[in-house]
Amino acid sequence: MAWSQPQAQPRTRTLLVVDDREANLVAMEALLGDGDWQVHTVNSGEAALQALLDLDVELVLLDVQMPGMDGFEVARLMRGSPHSRYTPIIFVSAIAHTRESVLRGYATGAVDFILKPFDPQVLKHKINTLLSHEHNRRDLQVLSQQLDSARAFNASVLSNAAEGILVVGEDGFINFANPAIAKMLHTSVDDLQGTALIKHLASPQMPPAWRDTDFYQHWRSGHTYRLHEAQLFTANGETLPVALSSSPLPRQQRSMVVIALDMSVVRSLHVQLETQAVTDSLTGLLNRRGFHQALDSALARVDRNGKRMAVLYIDLDGFKRINDSLGHDAGDEILCRVARVLEACMRPYDIIARMGGDEFTALLDSLDNPEDAAKVAEKLIELISVRHTIEGTDVTLGASIGIAHFPDCGQSVEELLRSADMAMYEAKRNGRQQYRFFSGEMNGRAHARLMMEENLRSTIERNGFALAYQPQVVLETGELRGFEALLRWNYAGRGAVEPSVFIPLLEETRLIDRVGEWALREGLAQCRDWRERFGDKLVLSFNVSPVQFGRAGLIDELRRLLDEYQLDPRQLELEVTEGALMQDLEQSCDKLRQLRELGVRVAVDDFGTGYSSLAYLRHFDLDTLKIDRLFIANMLDSPRDAAVVSTIIDLGRNLGLEVIAEGVESLAQREWLIAHDCQVMQGFLVAPGLAVEDALEFPRSIDWLQLENRPAG
Repeated sequence: MAWSQPQAQPRTRTLLVVDDREANLVAMEALLGDGDWQVHTVNSGEAALQALLDLDVELVLLDVQMPGMDGFEVARLMRGSPHSRYTPIIFVSAIAHTRESVLRGYATGAVDFILKPFDPQVLKHKINTLLSHEHNRRDLQVLSQQLDSARAFNASVLSNAAEGILVVGEDGFINFANPAIAKMLHTSVDDLQGTALIKHLASPQMPPAWRDTDFYQHWRSGHTYRLHEAQLFTANGETLPVALSSSPLPRQQRSMVVIALDMSVVRSLHVQLETQAVTDSLTGLLNRRGFHQALDSALARVDRNGKRMAVLYIDLDGFKRINDSLGHDAGDEILCRVARVLEACMRPYDIIARMGGDEFTALLDSLDNPEDAAKVAEKLIELISVRHTIEGTDVTLGASIGIAHFPDCGQSVEELLRSADMAMYEAKRNGRQQYRFFSGEMNGRAHARLMMEENLRSTIERNGFALAYQPQVVLETGELRGFEALLRWNYAGRGAVEPSVFIPLLEETRLIDRVGEWALREGLAQCRDWRERFGDKLVLSFNVSPVQFGRAGLIDELRRLLDEYQLDPRQLELEVTEGALMQDLEQSCDKLRQLRELGVRVAVDDFGTGYSSLAYLRHFDLDTLKIDRLFIANMLDSPRDAAVVSTIIDLGRNLGLEVIAEGVESLAQREWLIAHDCQVMQGFLVAPGLAVEDALEFPRSIDWLQLENRPAG
């Protein structure tokens, strides 16, 4: 009999968006509202299941993390319901994909994951593609049901169907093939008919005997068999990704109908999205996720062949200075140049990645000795540490490299990367532009550093820091100029920790802002309380880290504290290092100008040890130069150091700046400094850093004659 073709009914395509955040639902509705579909939004898994019962939903955009019923549970329940068993699901998540979450998502029936934020055009393109395939799937489902219940079918319908259709006999040979399947496989209908179905199946692998295959077993039991992930051989030797469904025809026909859906477009989109997910968009190298996957695969390989391998963690020295001074475009160009250097230097089978920022990694496979990695590191440092010309400006880069080799430094992806990262920081601590191998000693230091960081946080929470006050005295008269407030920390009852140890850690963890604000408030309150004892001309100096100095709200904070404690701004002096001033010259000049307008004094700390240029120094609004204690300690024995100190004193005098010598410990040093016209000193000759009660007892003027007659020791 002739099978009447059903009339095509116009469909309203409905997308269901599930997210527990109202803002995300509004954003998705605005993003997708102009498409050729209707968008229905719900804010919970329970509401999503109800909507699937009430509406003809063709695609679900499903959030993973939701209170109550999460996305994985919603997907599992959808797949358990005949109404929504095959409705496409795209997980949309703000968390990074892990292998476990991806496998779990696919196990519950997801088509794909999309990580927020995403490209709207890619999402719309994917939705269109999946909706198109969903329509095809529904059409195929209807057609399959018709073929199940009908004793005959209309040959013209089969011949004009867009999907590939085969009729396979109980012996496994093709009795009928429509033109669409022949076109898909680049062959003819005649060449397909009479051939064995499993000879065309590239994957999954089937038993050689037809009666042992799942196709035959399902046909025999009268059930439909579906293969969502399959590949067919084409006549030109390639393979075509397809989704197959096999349904038994009425018993008397002793055949089954096999429908093949071309999945090449969807599969290509998946490959494209996966490539984008593991590739750094700027350099074209692998990104962090891609490197993790590559390293994981390499570990499985190297375990079998017994070869050694090493991970190199590369950090660019001086990149931040270039990025900040020349702009992000120049920084991006530098990163791309470094990427090309890495590609040129490495072997074809080595794996290179940009982990983010100015950090790169390299996986050196099949090494005979760990020392081979050191040769590569030396070559990389040599090639990266050259002069580059960017927008007409010459800049110099460097590289610090950490090396971790398998299996001694770790046997998992996380262990090897952590070891290489620690080794890289060891190279930086030892002067940069060099490499270091990971060692167990480094691991111990890293653990100790972590414990110290936790103790620092605990100390901040309970206000456990203290200030010591070191007097600053006029060299000739002995008059007290003021005090330098020094931060002190007793580490978990184990004694005092050197500031050179814990202050860099405060800066790295960005805790310095909280501690610095506490120190300013504590010191200024003390200065106010000392007014009756020392008068209102006493100067209180504070060290300001580069992190604090670069903070936008510093000036407003100082103005607020000075008003709160009713202090003359000239009583406050900020000590800034040369390095902090040179990080961003324009910003530094502007910040110094604002401090001058506020009335706060500014001193350059440890002058002579940094890398500033005298050409810039004359442009800075400064009040004081502080000579580093290293020069003072050696100036009586070293003509070179004496010349440096003398030059700094002359420079300060010519620029109208006050000069303070730090670390003065002997009367001979004092006499030399007076002879060379230095104005102020601080150091053990007068006093170390004093507790508050001892500082209160410090005289307003030192009797130098009494000090000269003081017994030694």
